[in-house]
Amino acid sequence: MTVQYSDDLRAKAKEIVARYPADRSRSALLPLLHLVQAEEGHVSPAGVEFCAEVLGITKAQVGAVATFYTMYKRRPTADWLVSVCTNTMCNVLGGQEVYDRLTEHLGVGHEETTADGSITLEHAECLAACDYGPVMTVNYEFFDKVDADGAVGLVEKLRGGERPMPSRGARLCTLKEMAVQLAGFADDRPEGVADGVAGEPTLRGVRLAQEHGISVPGFDPETPIKAQEAK
Repeated sequence: MTVQYSDDLRAKAKEIVARYPADRSRSALLPLLHLVQAEEGHVSPAGVEFCAEVLGITKAQVGAVATFYTMYKRRPTADWLVSVCTNTMCNVLGGQEVYDRLTEHLGVGHEETTADGSITLEHAECLAACDYGPVMTVNYEFFDKVDADGAVGLVEKLRGGERPMPSRGARLCTLKEMAVQLAGFADDRPEGVADGVAGEPTLRGVRLAQEHGISVPGFDPETPIKAQEAK
């Protein structure tokens, strides 16, 4: 069945394209893909066709981008996308055990969705947070130093309608709510506020510099960044 996109979504698509110079309109493809994912929960064939139509490019060109980036899901995905890092560092620290326990508990494997439609599980090659391992994310928000029991408890809270606070960063949003933000539109709901604390390992370098009186000579954080002069 062909998806009929609303006038509101089409207006947002035009707004996205208008952010870019006319001769570089293809740069709008990434946020456009997030926009259609916000509508359907994944990038469907209809979504690919819509993006191609808006930008005047082929479906093959859109599909090549949509299949390259893992944040674009090509089949229906639940409100809560749970990603567990199973790469080297997190694996050594117990990431694989966390993933295996979740697959057993939820009854699903990689990129599969639970029978109740609440959780989609995936293993991730790297979540770029080795100093917080083992790490799992829910819709790309971090839950640090997890263990198998804690991971099971977390997904059960999600299935029960709760939105646990991530270890750092913003509050939890559903995948569709998150996709709206990634498309470049402000989220005024309380859930969209990034009010989490910074992690201690992230701040360690700053604290060491402060302890030892190390600073960049003449650096003023209030100084605006100037555009590079044309040569």
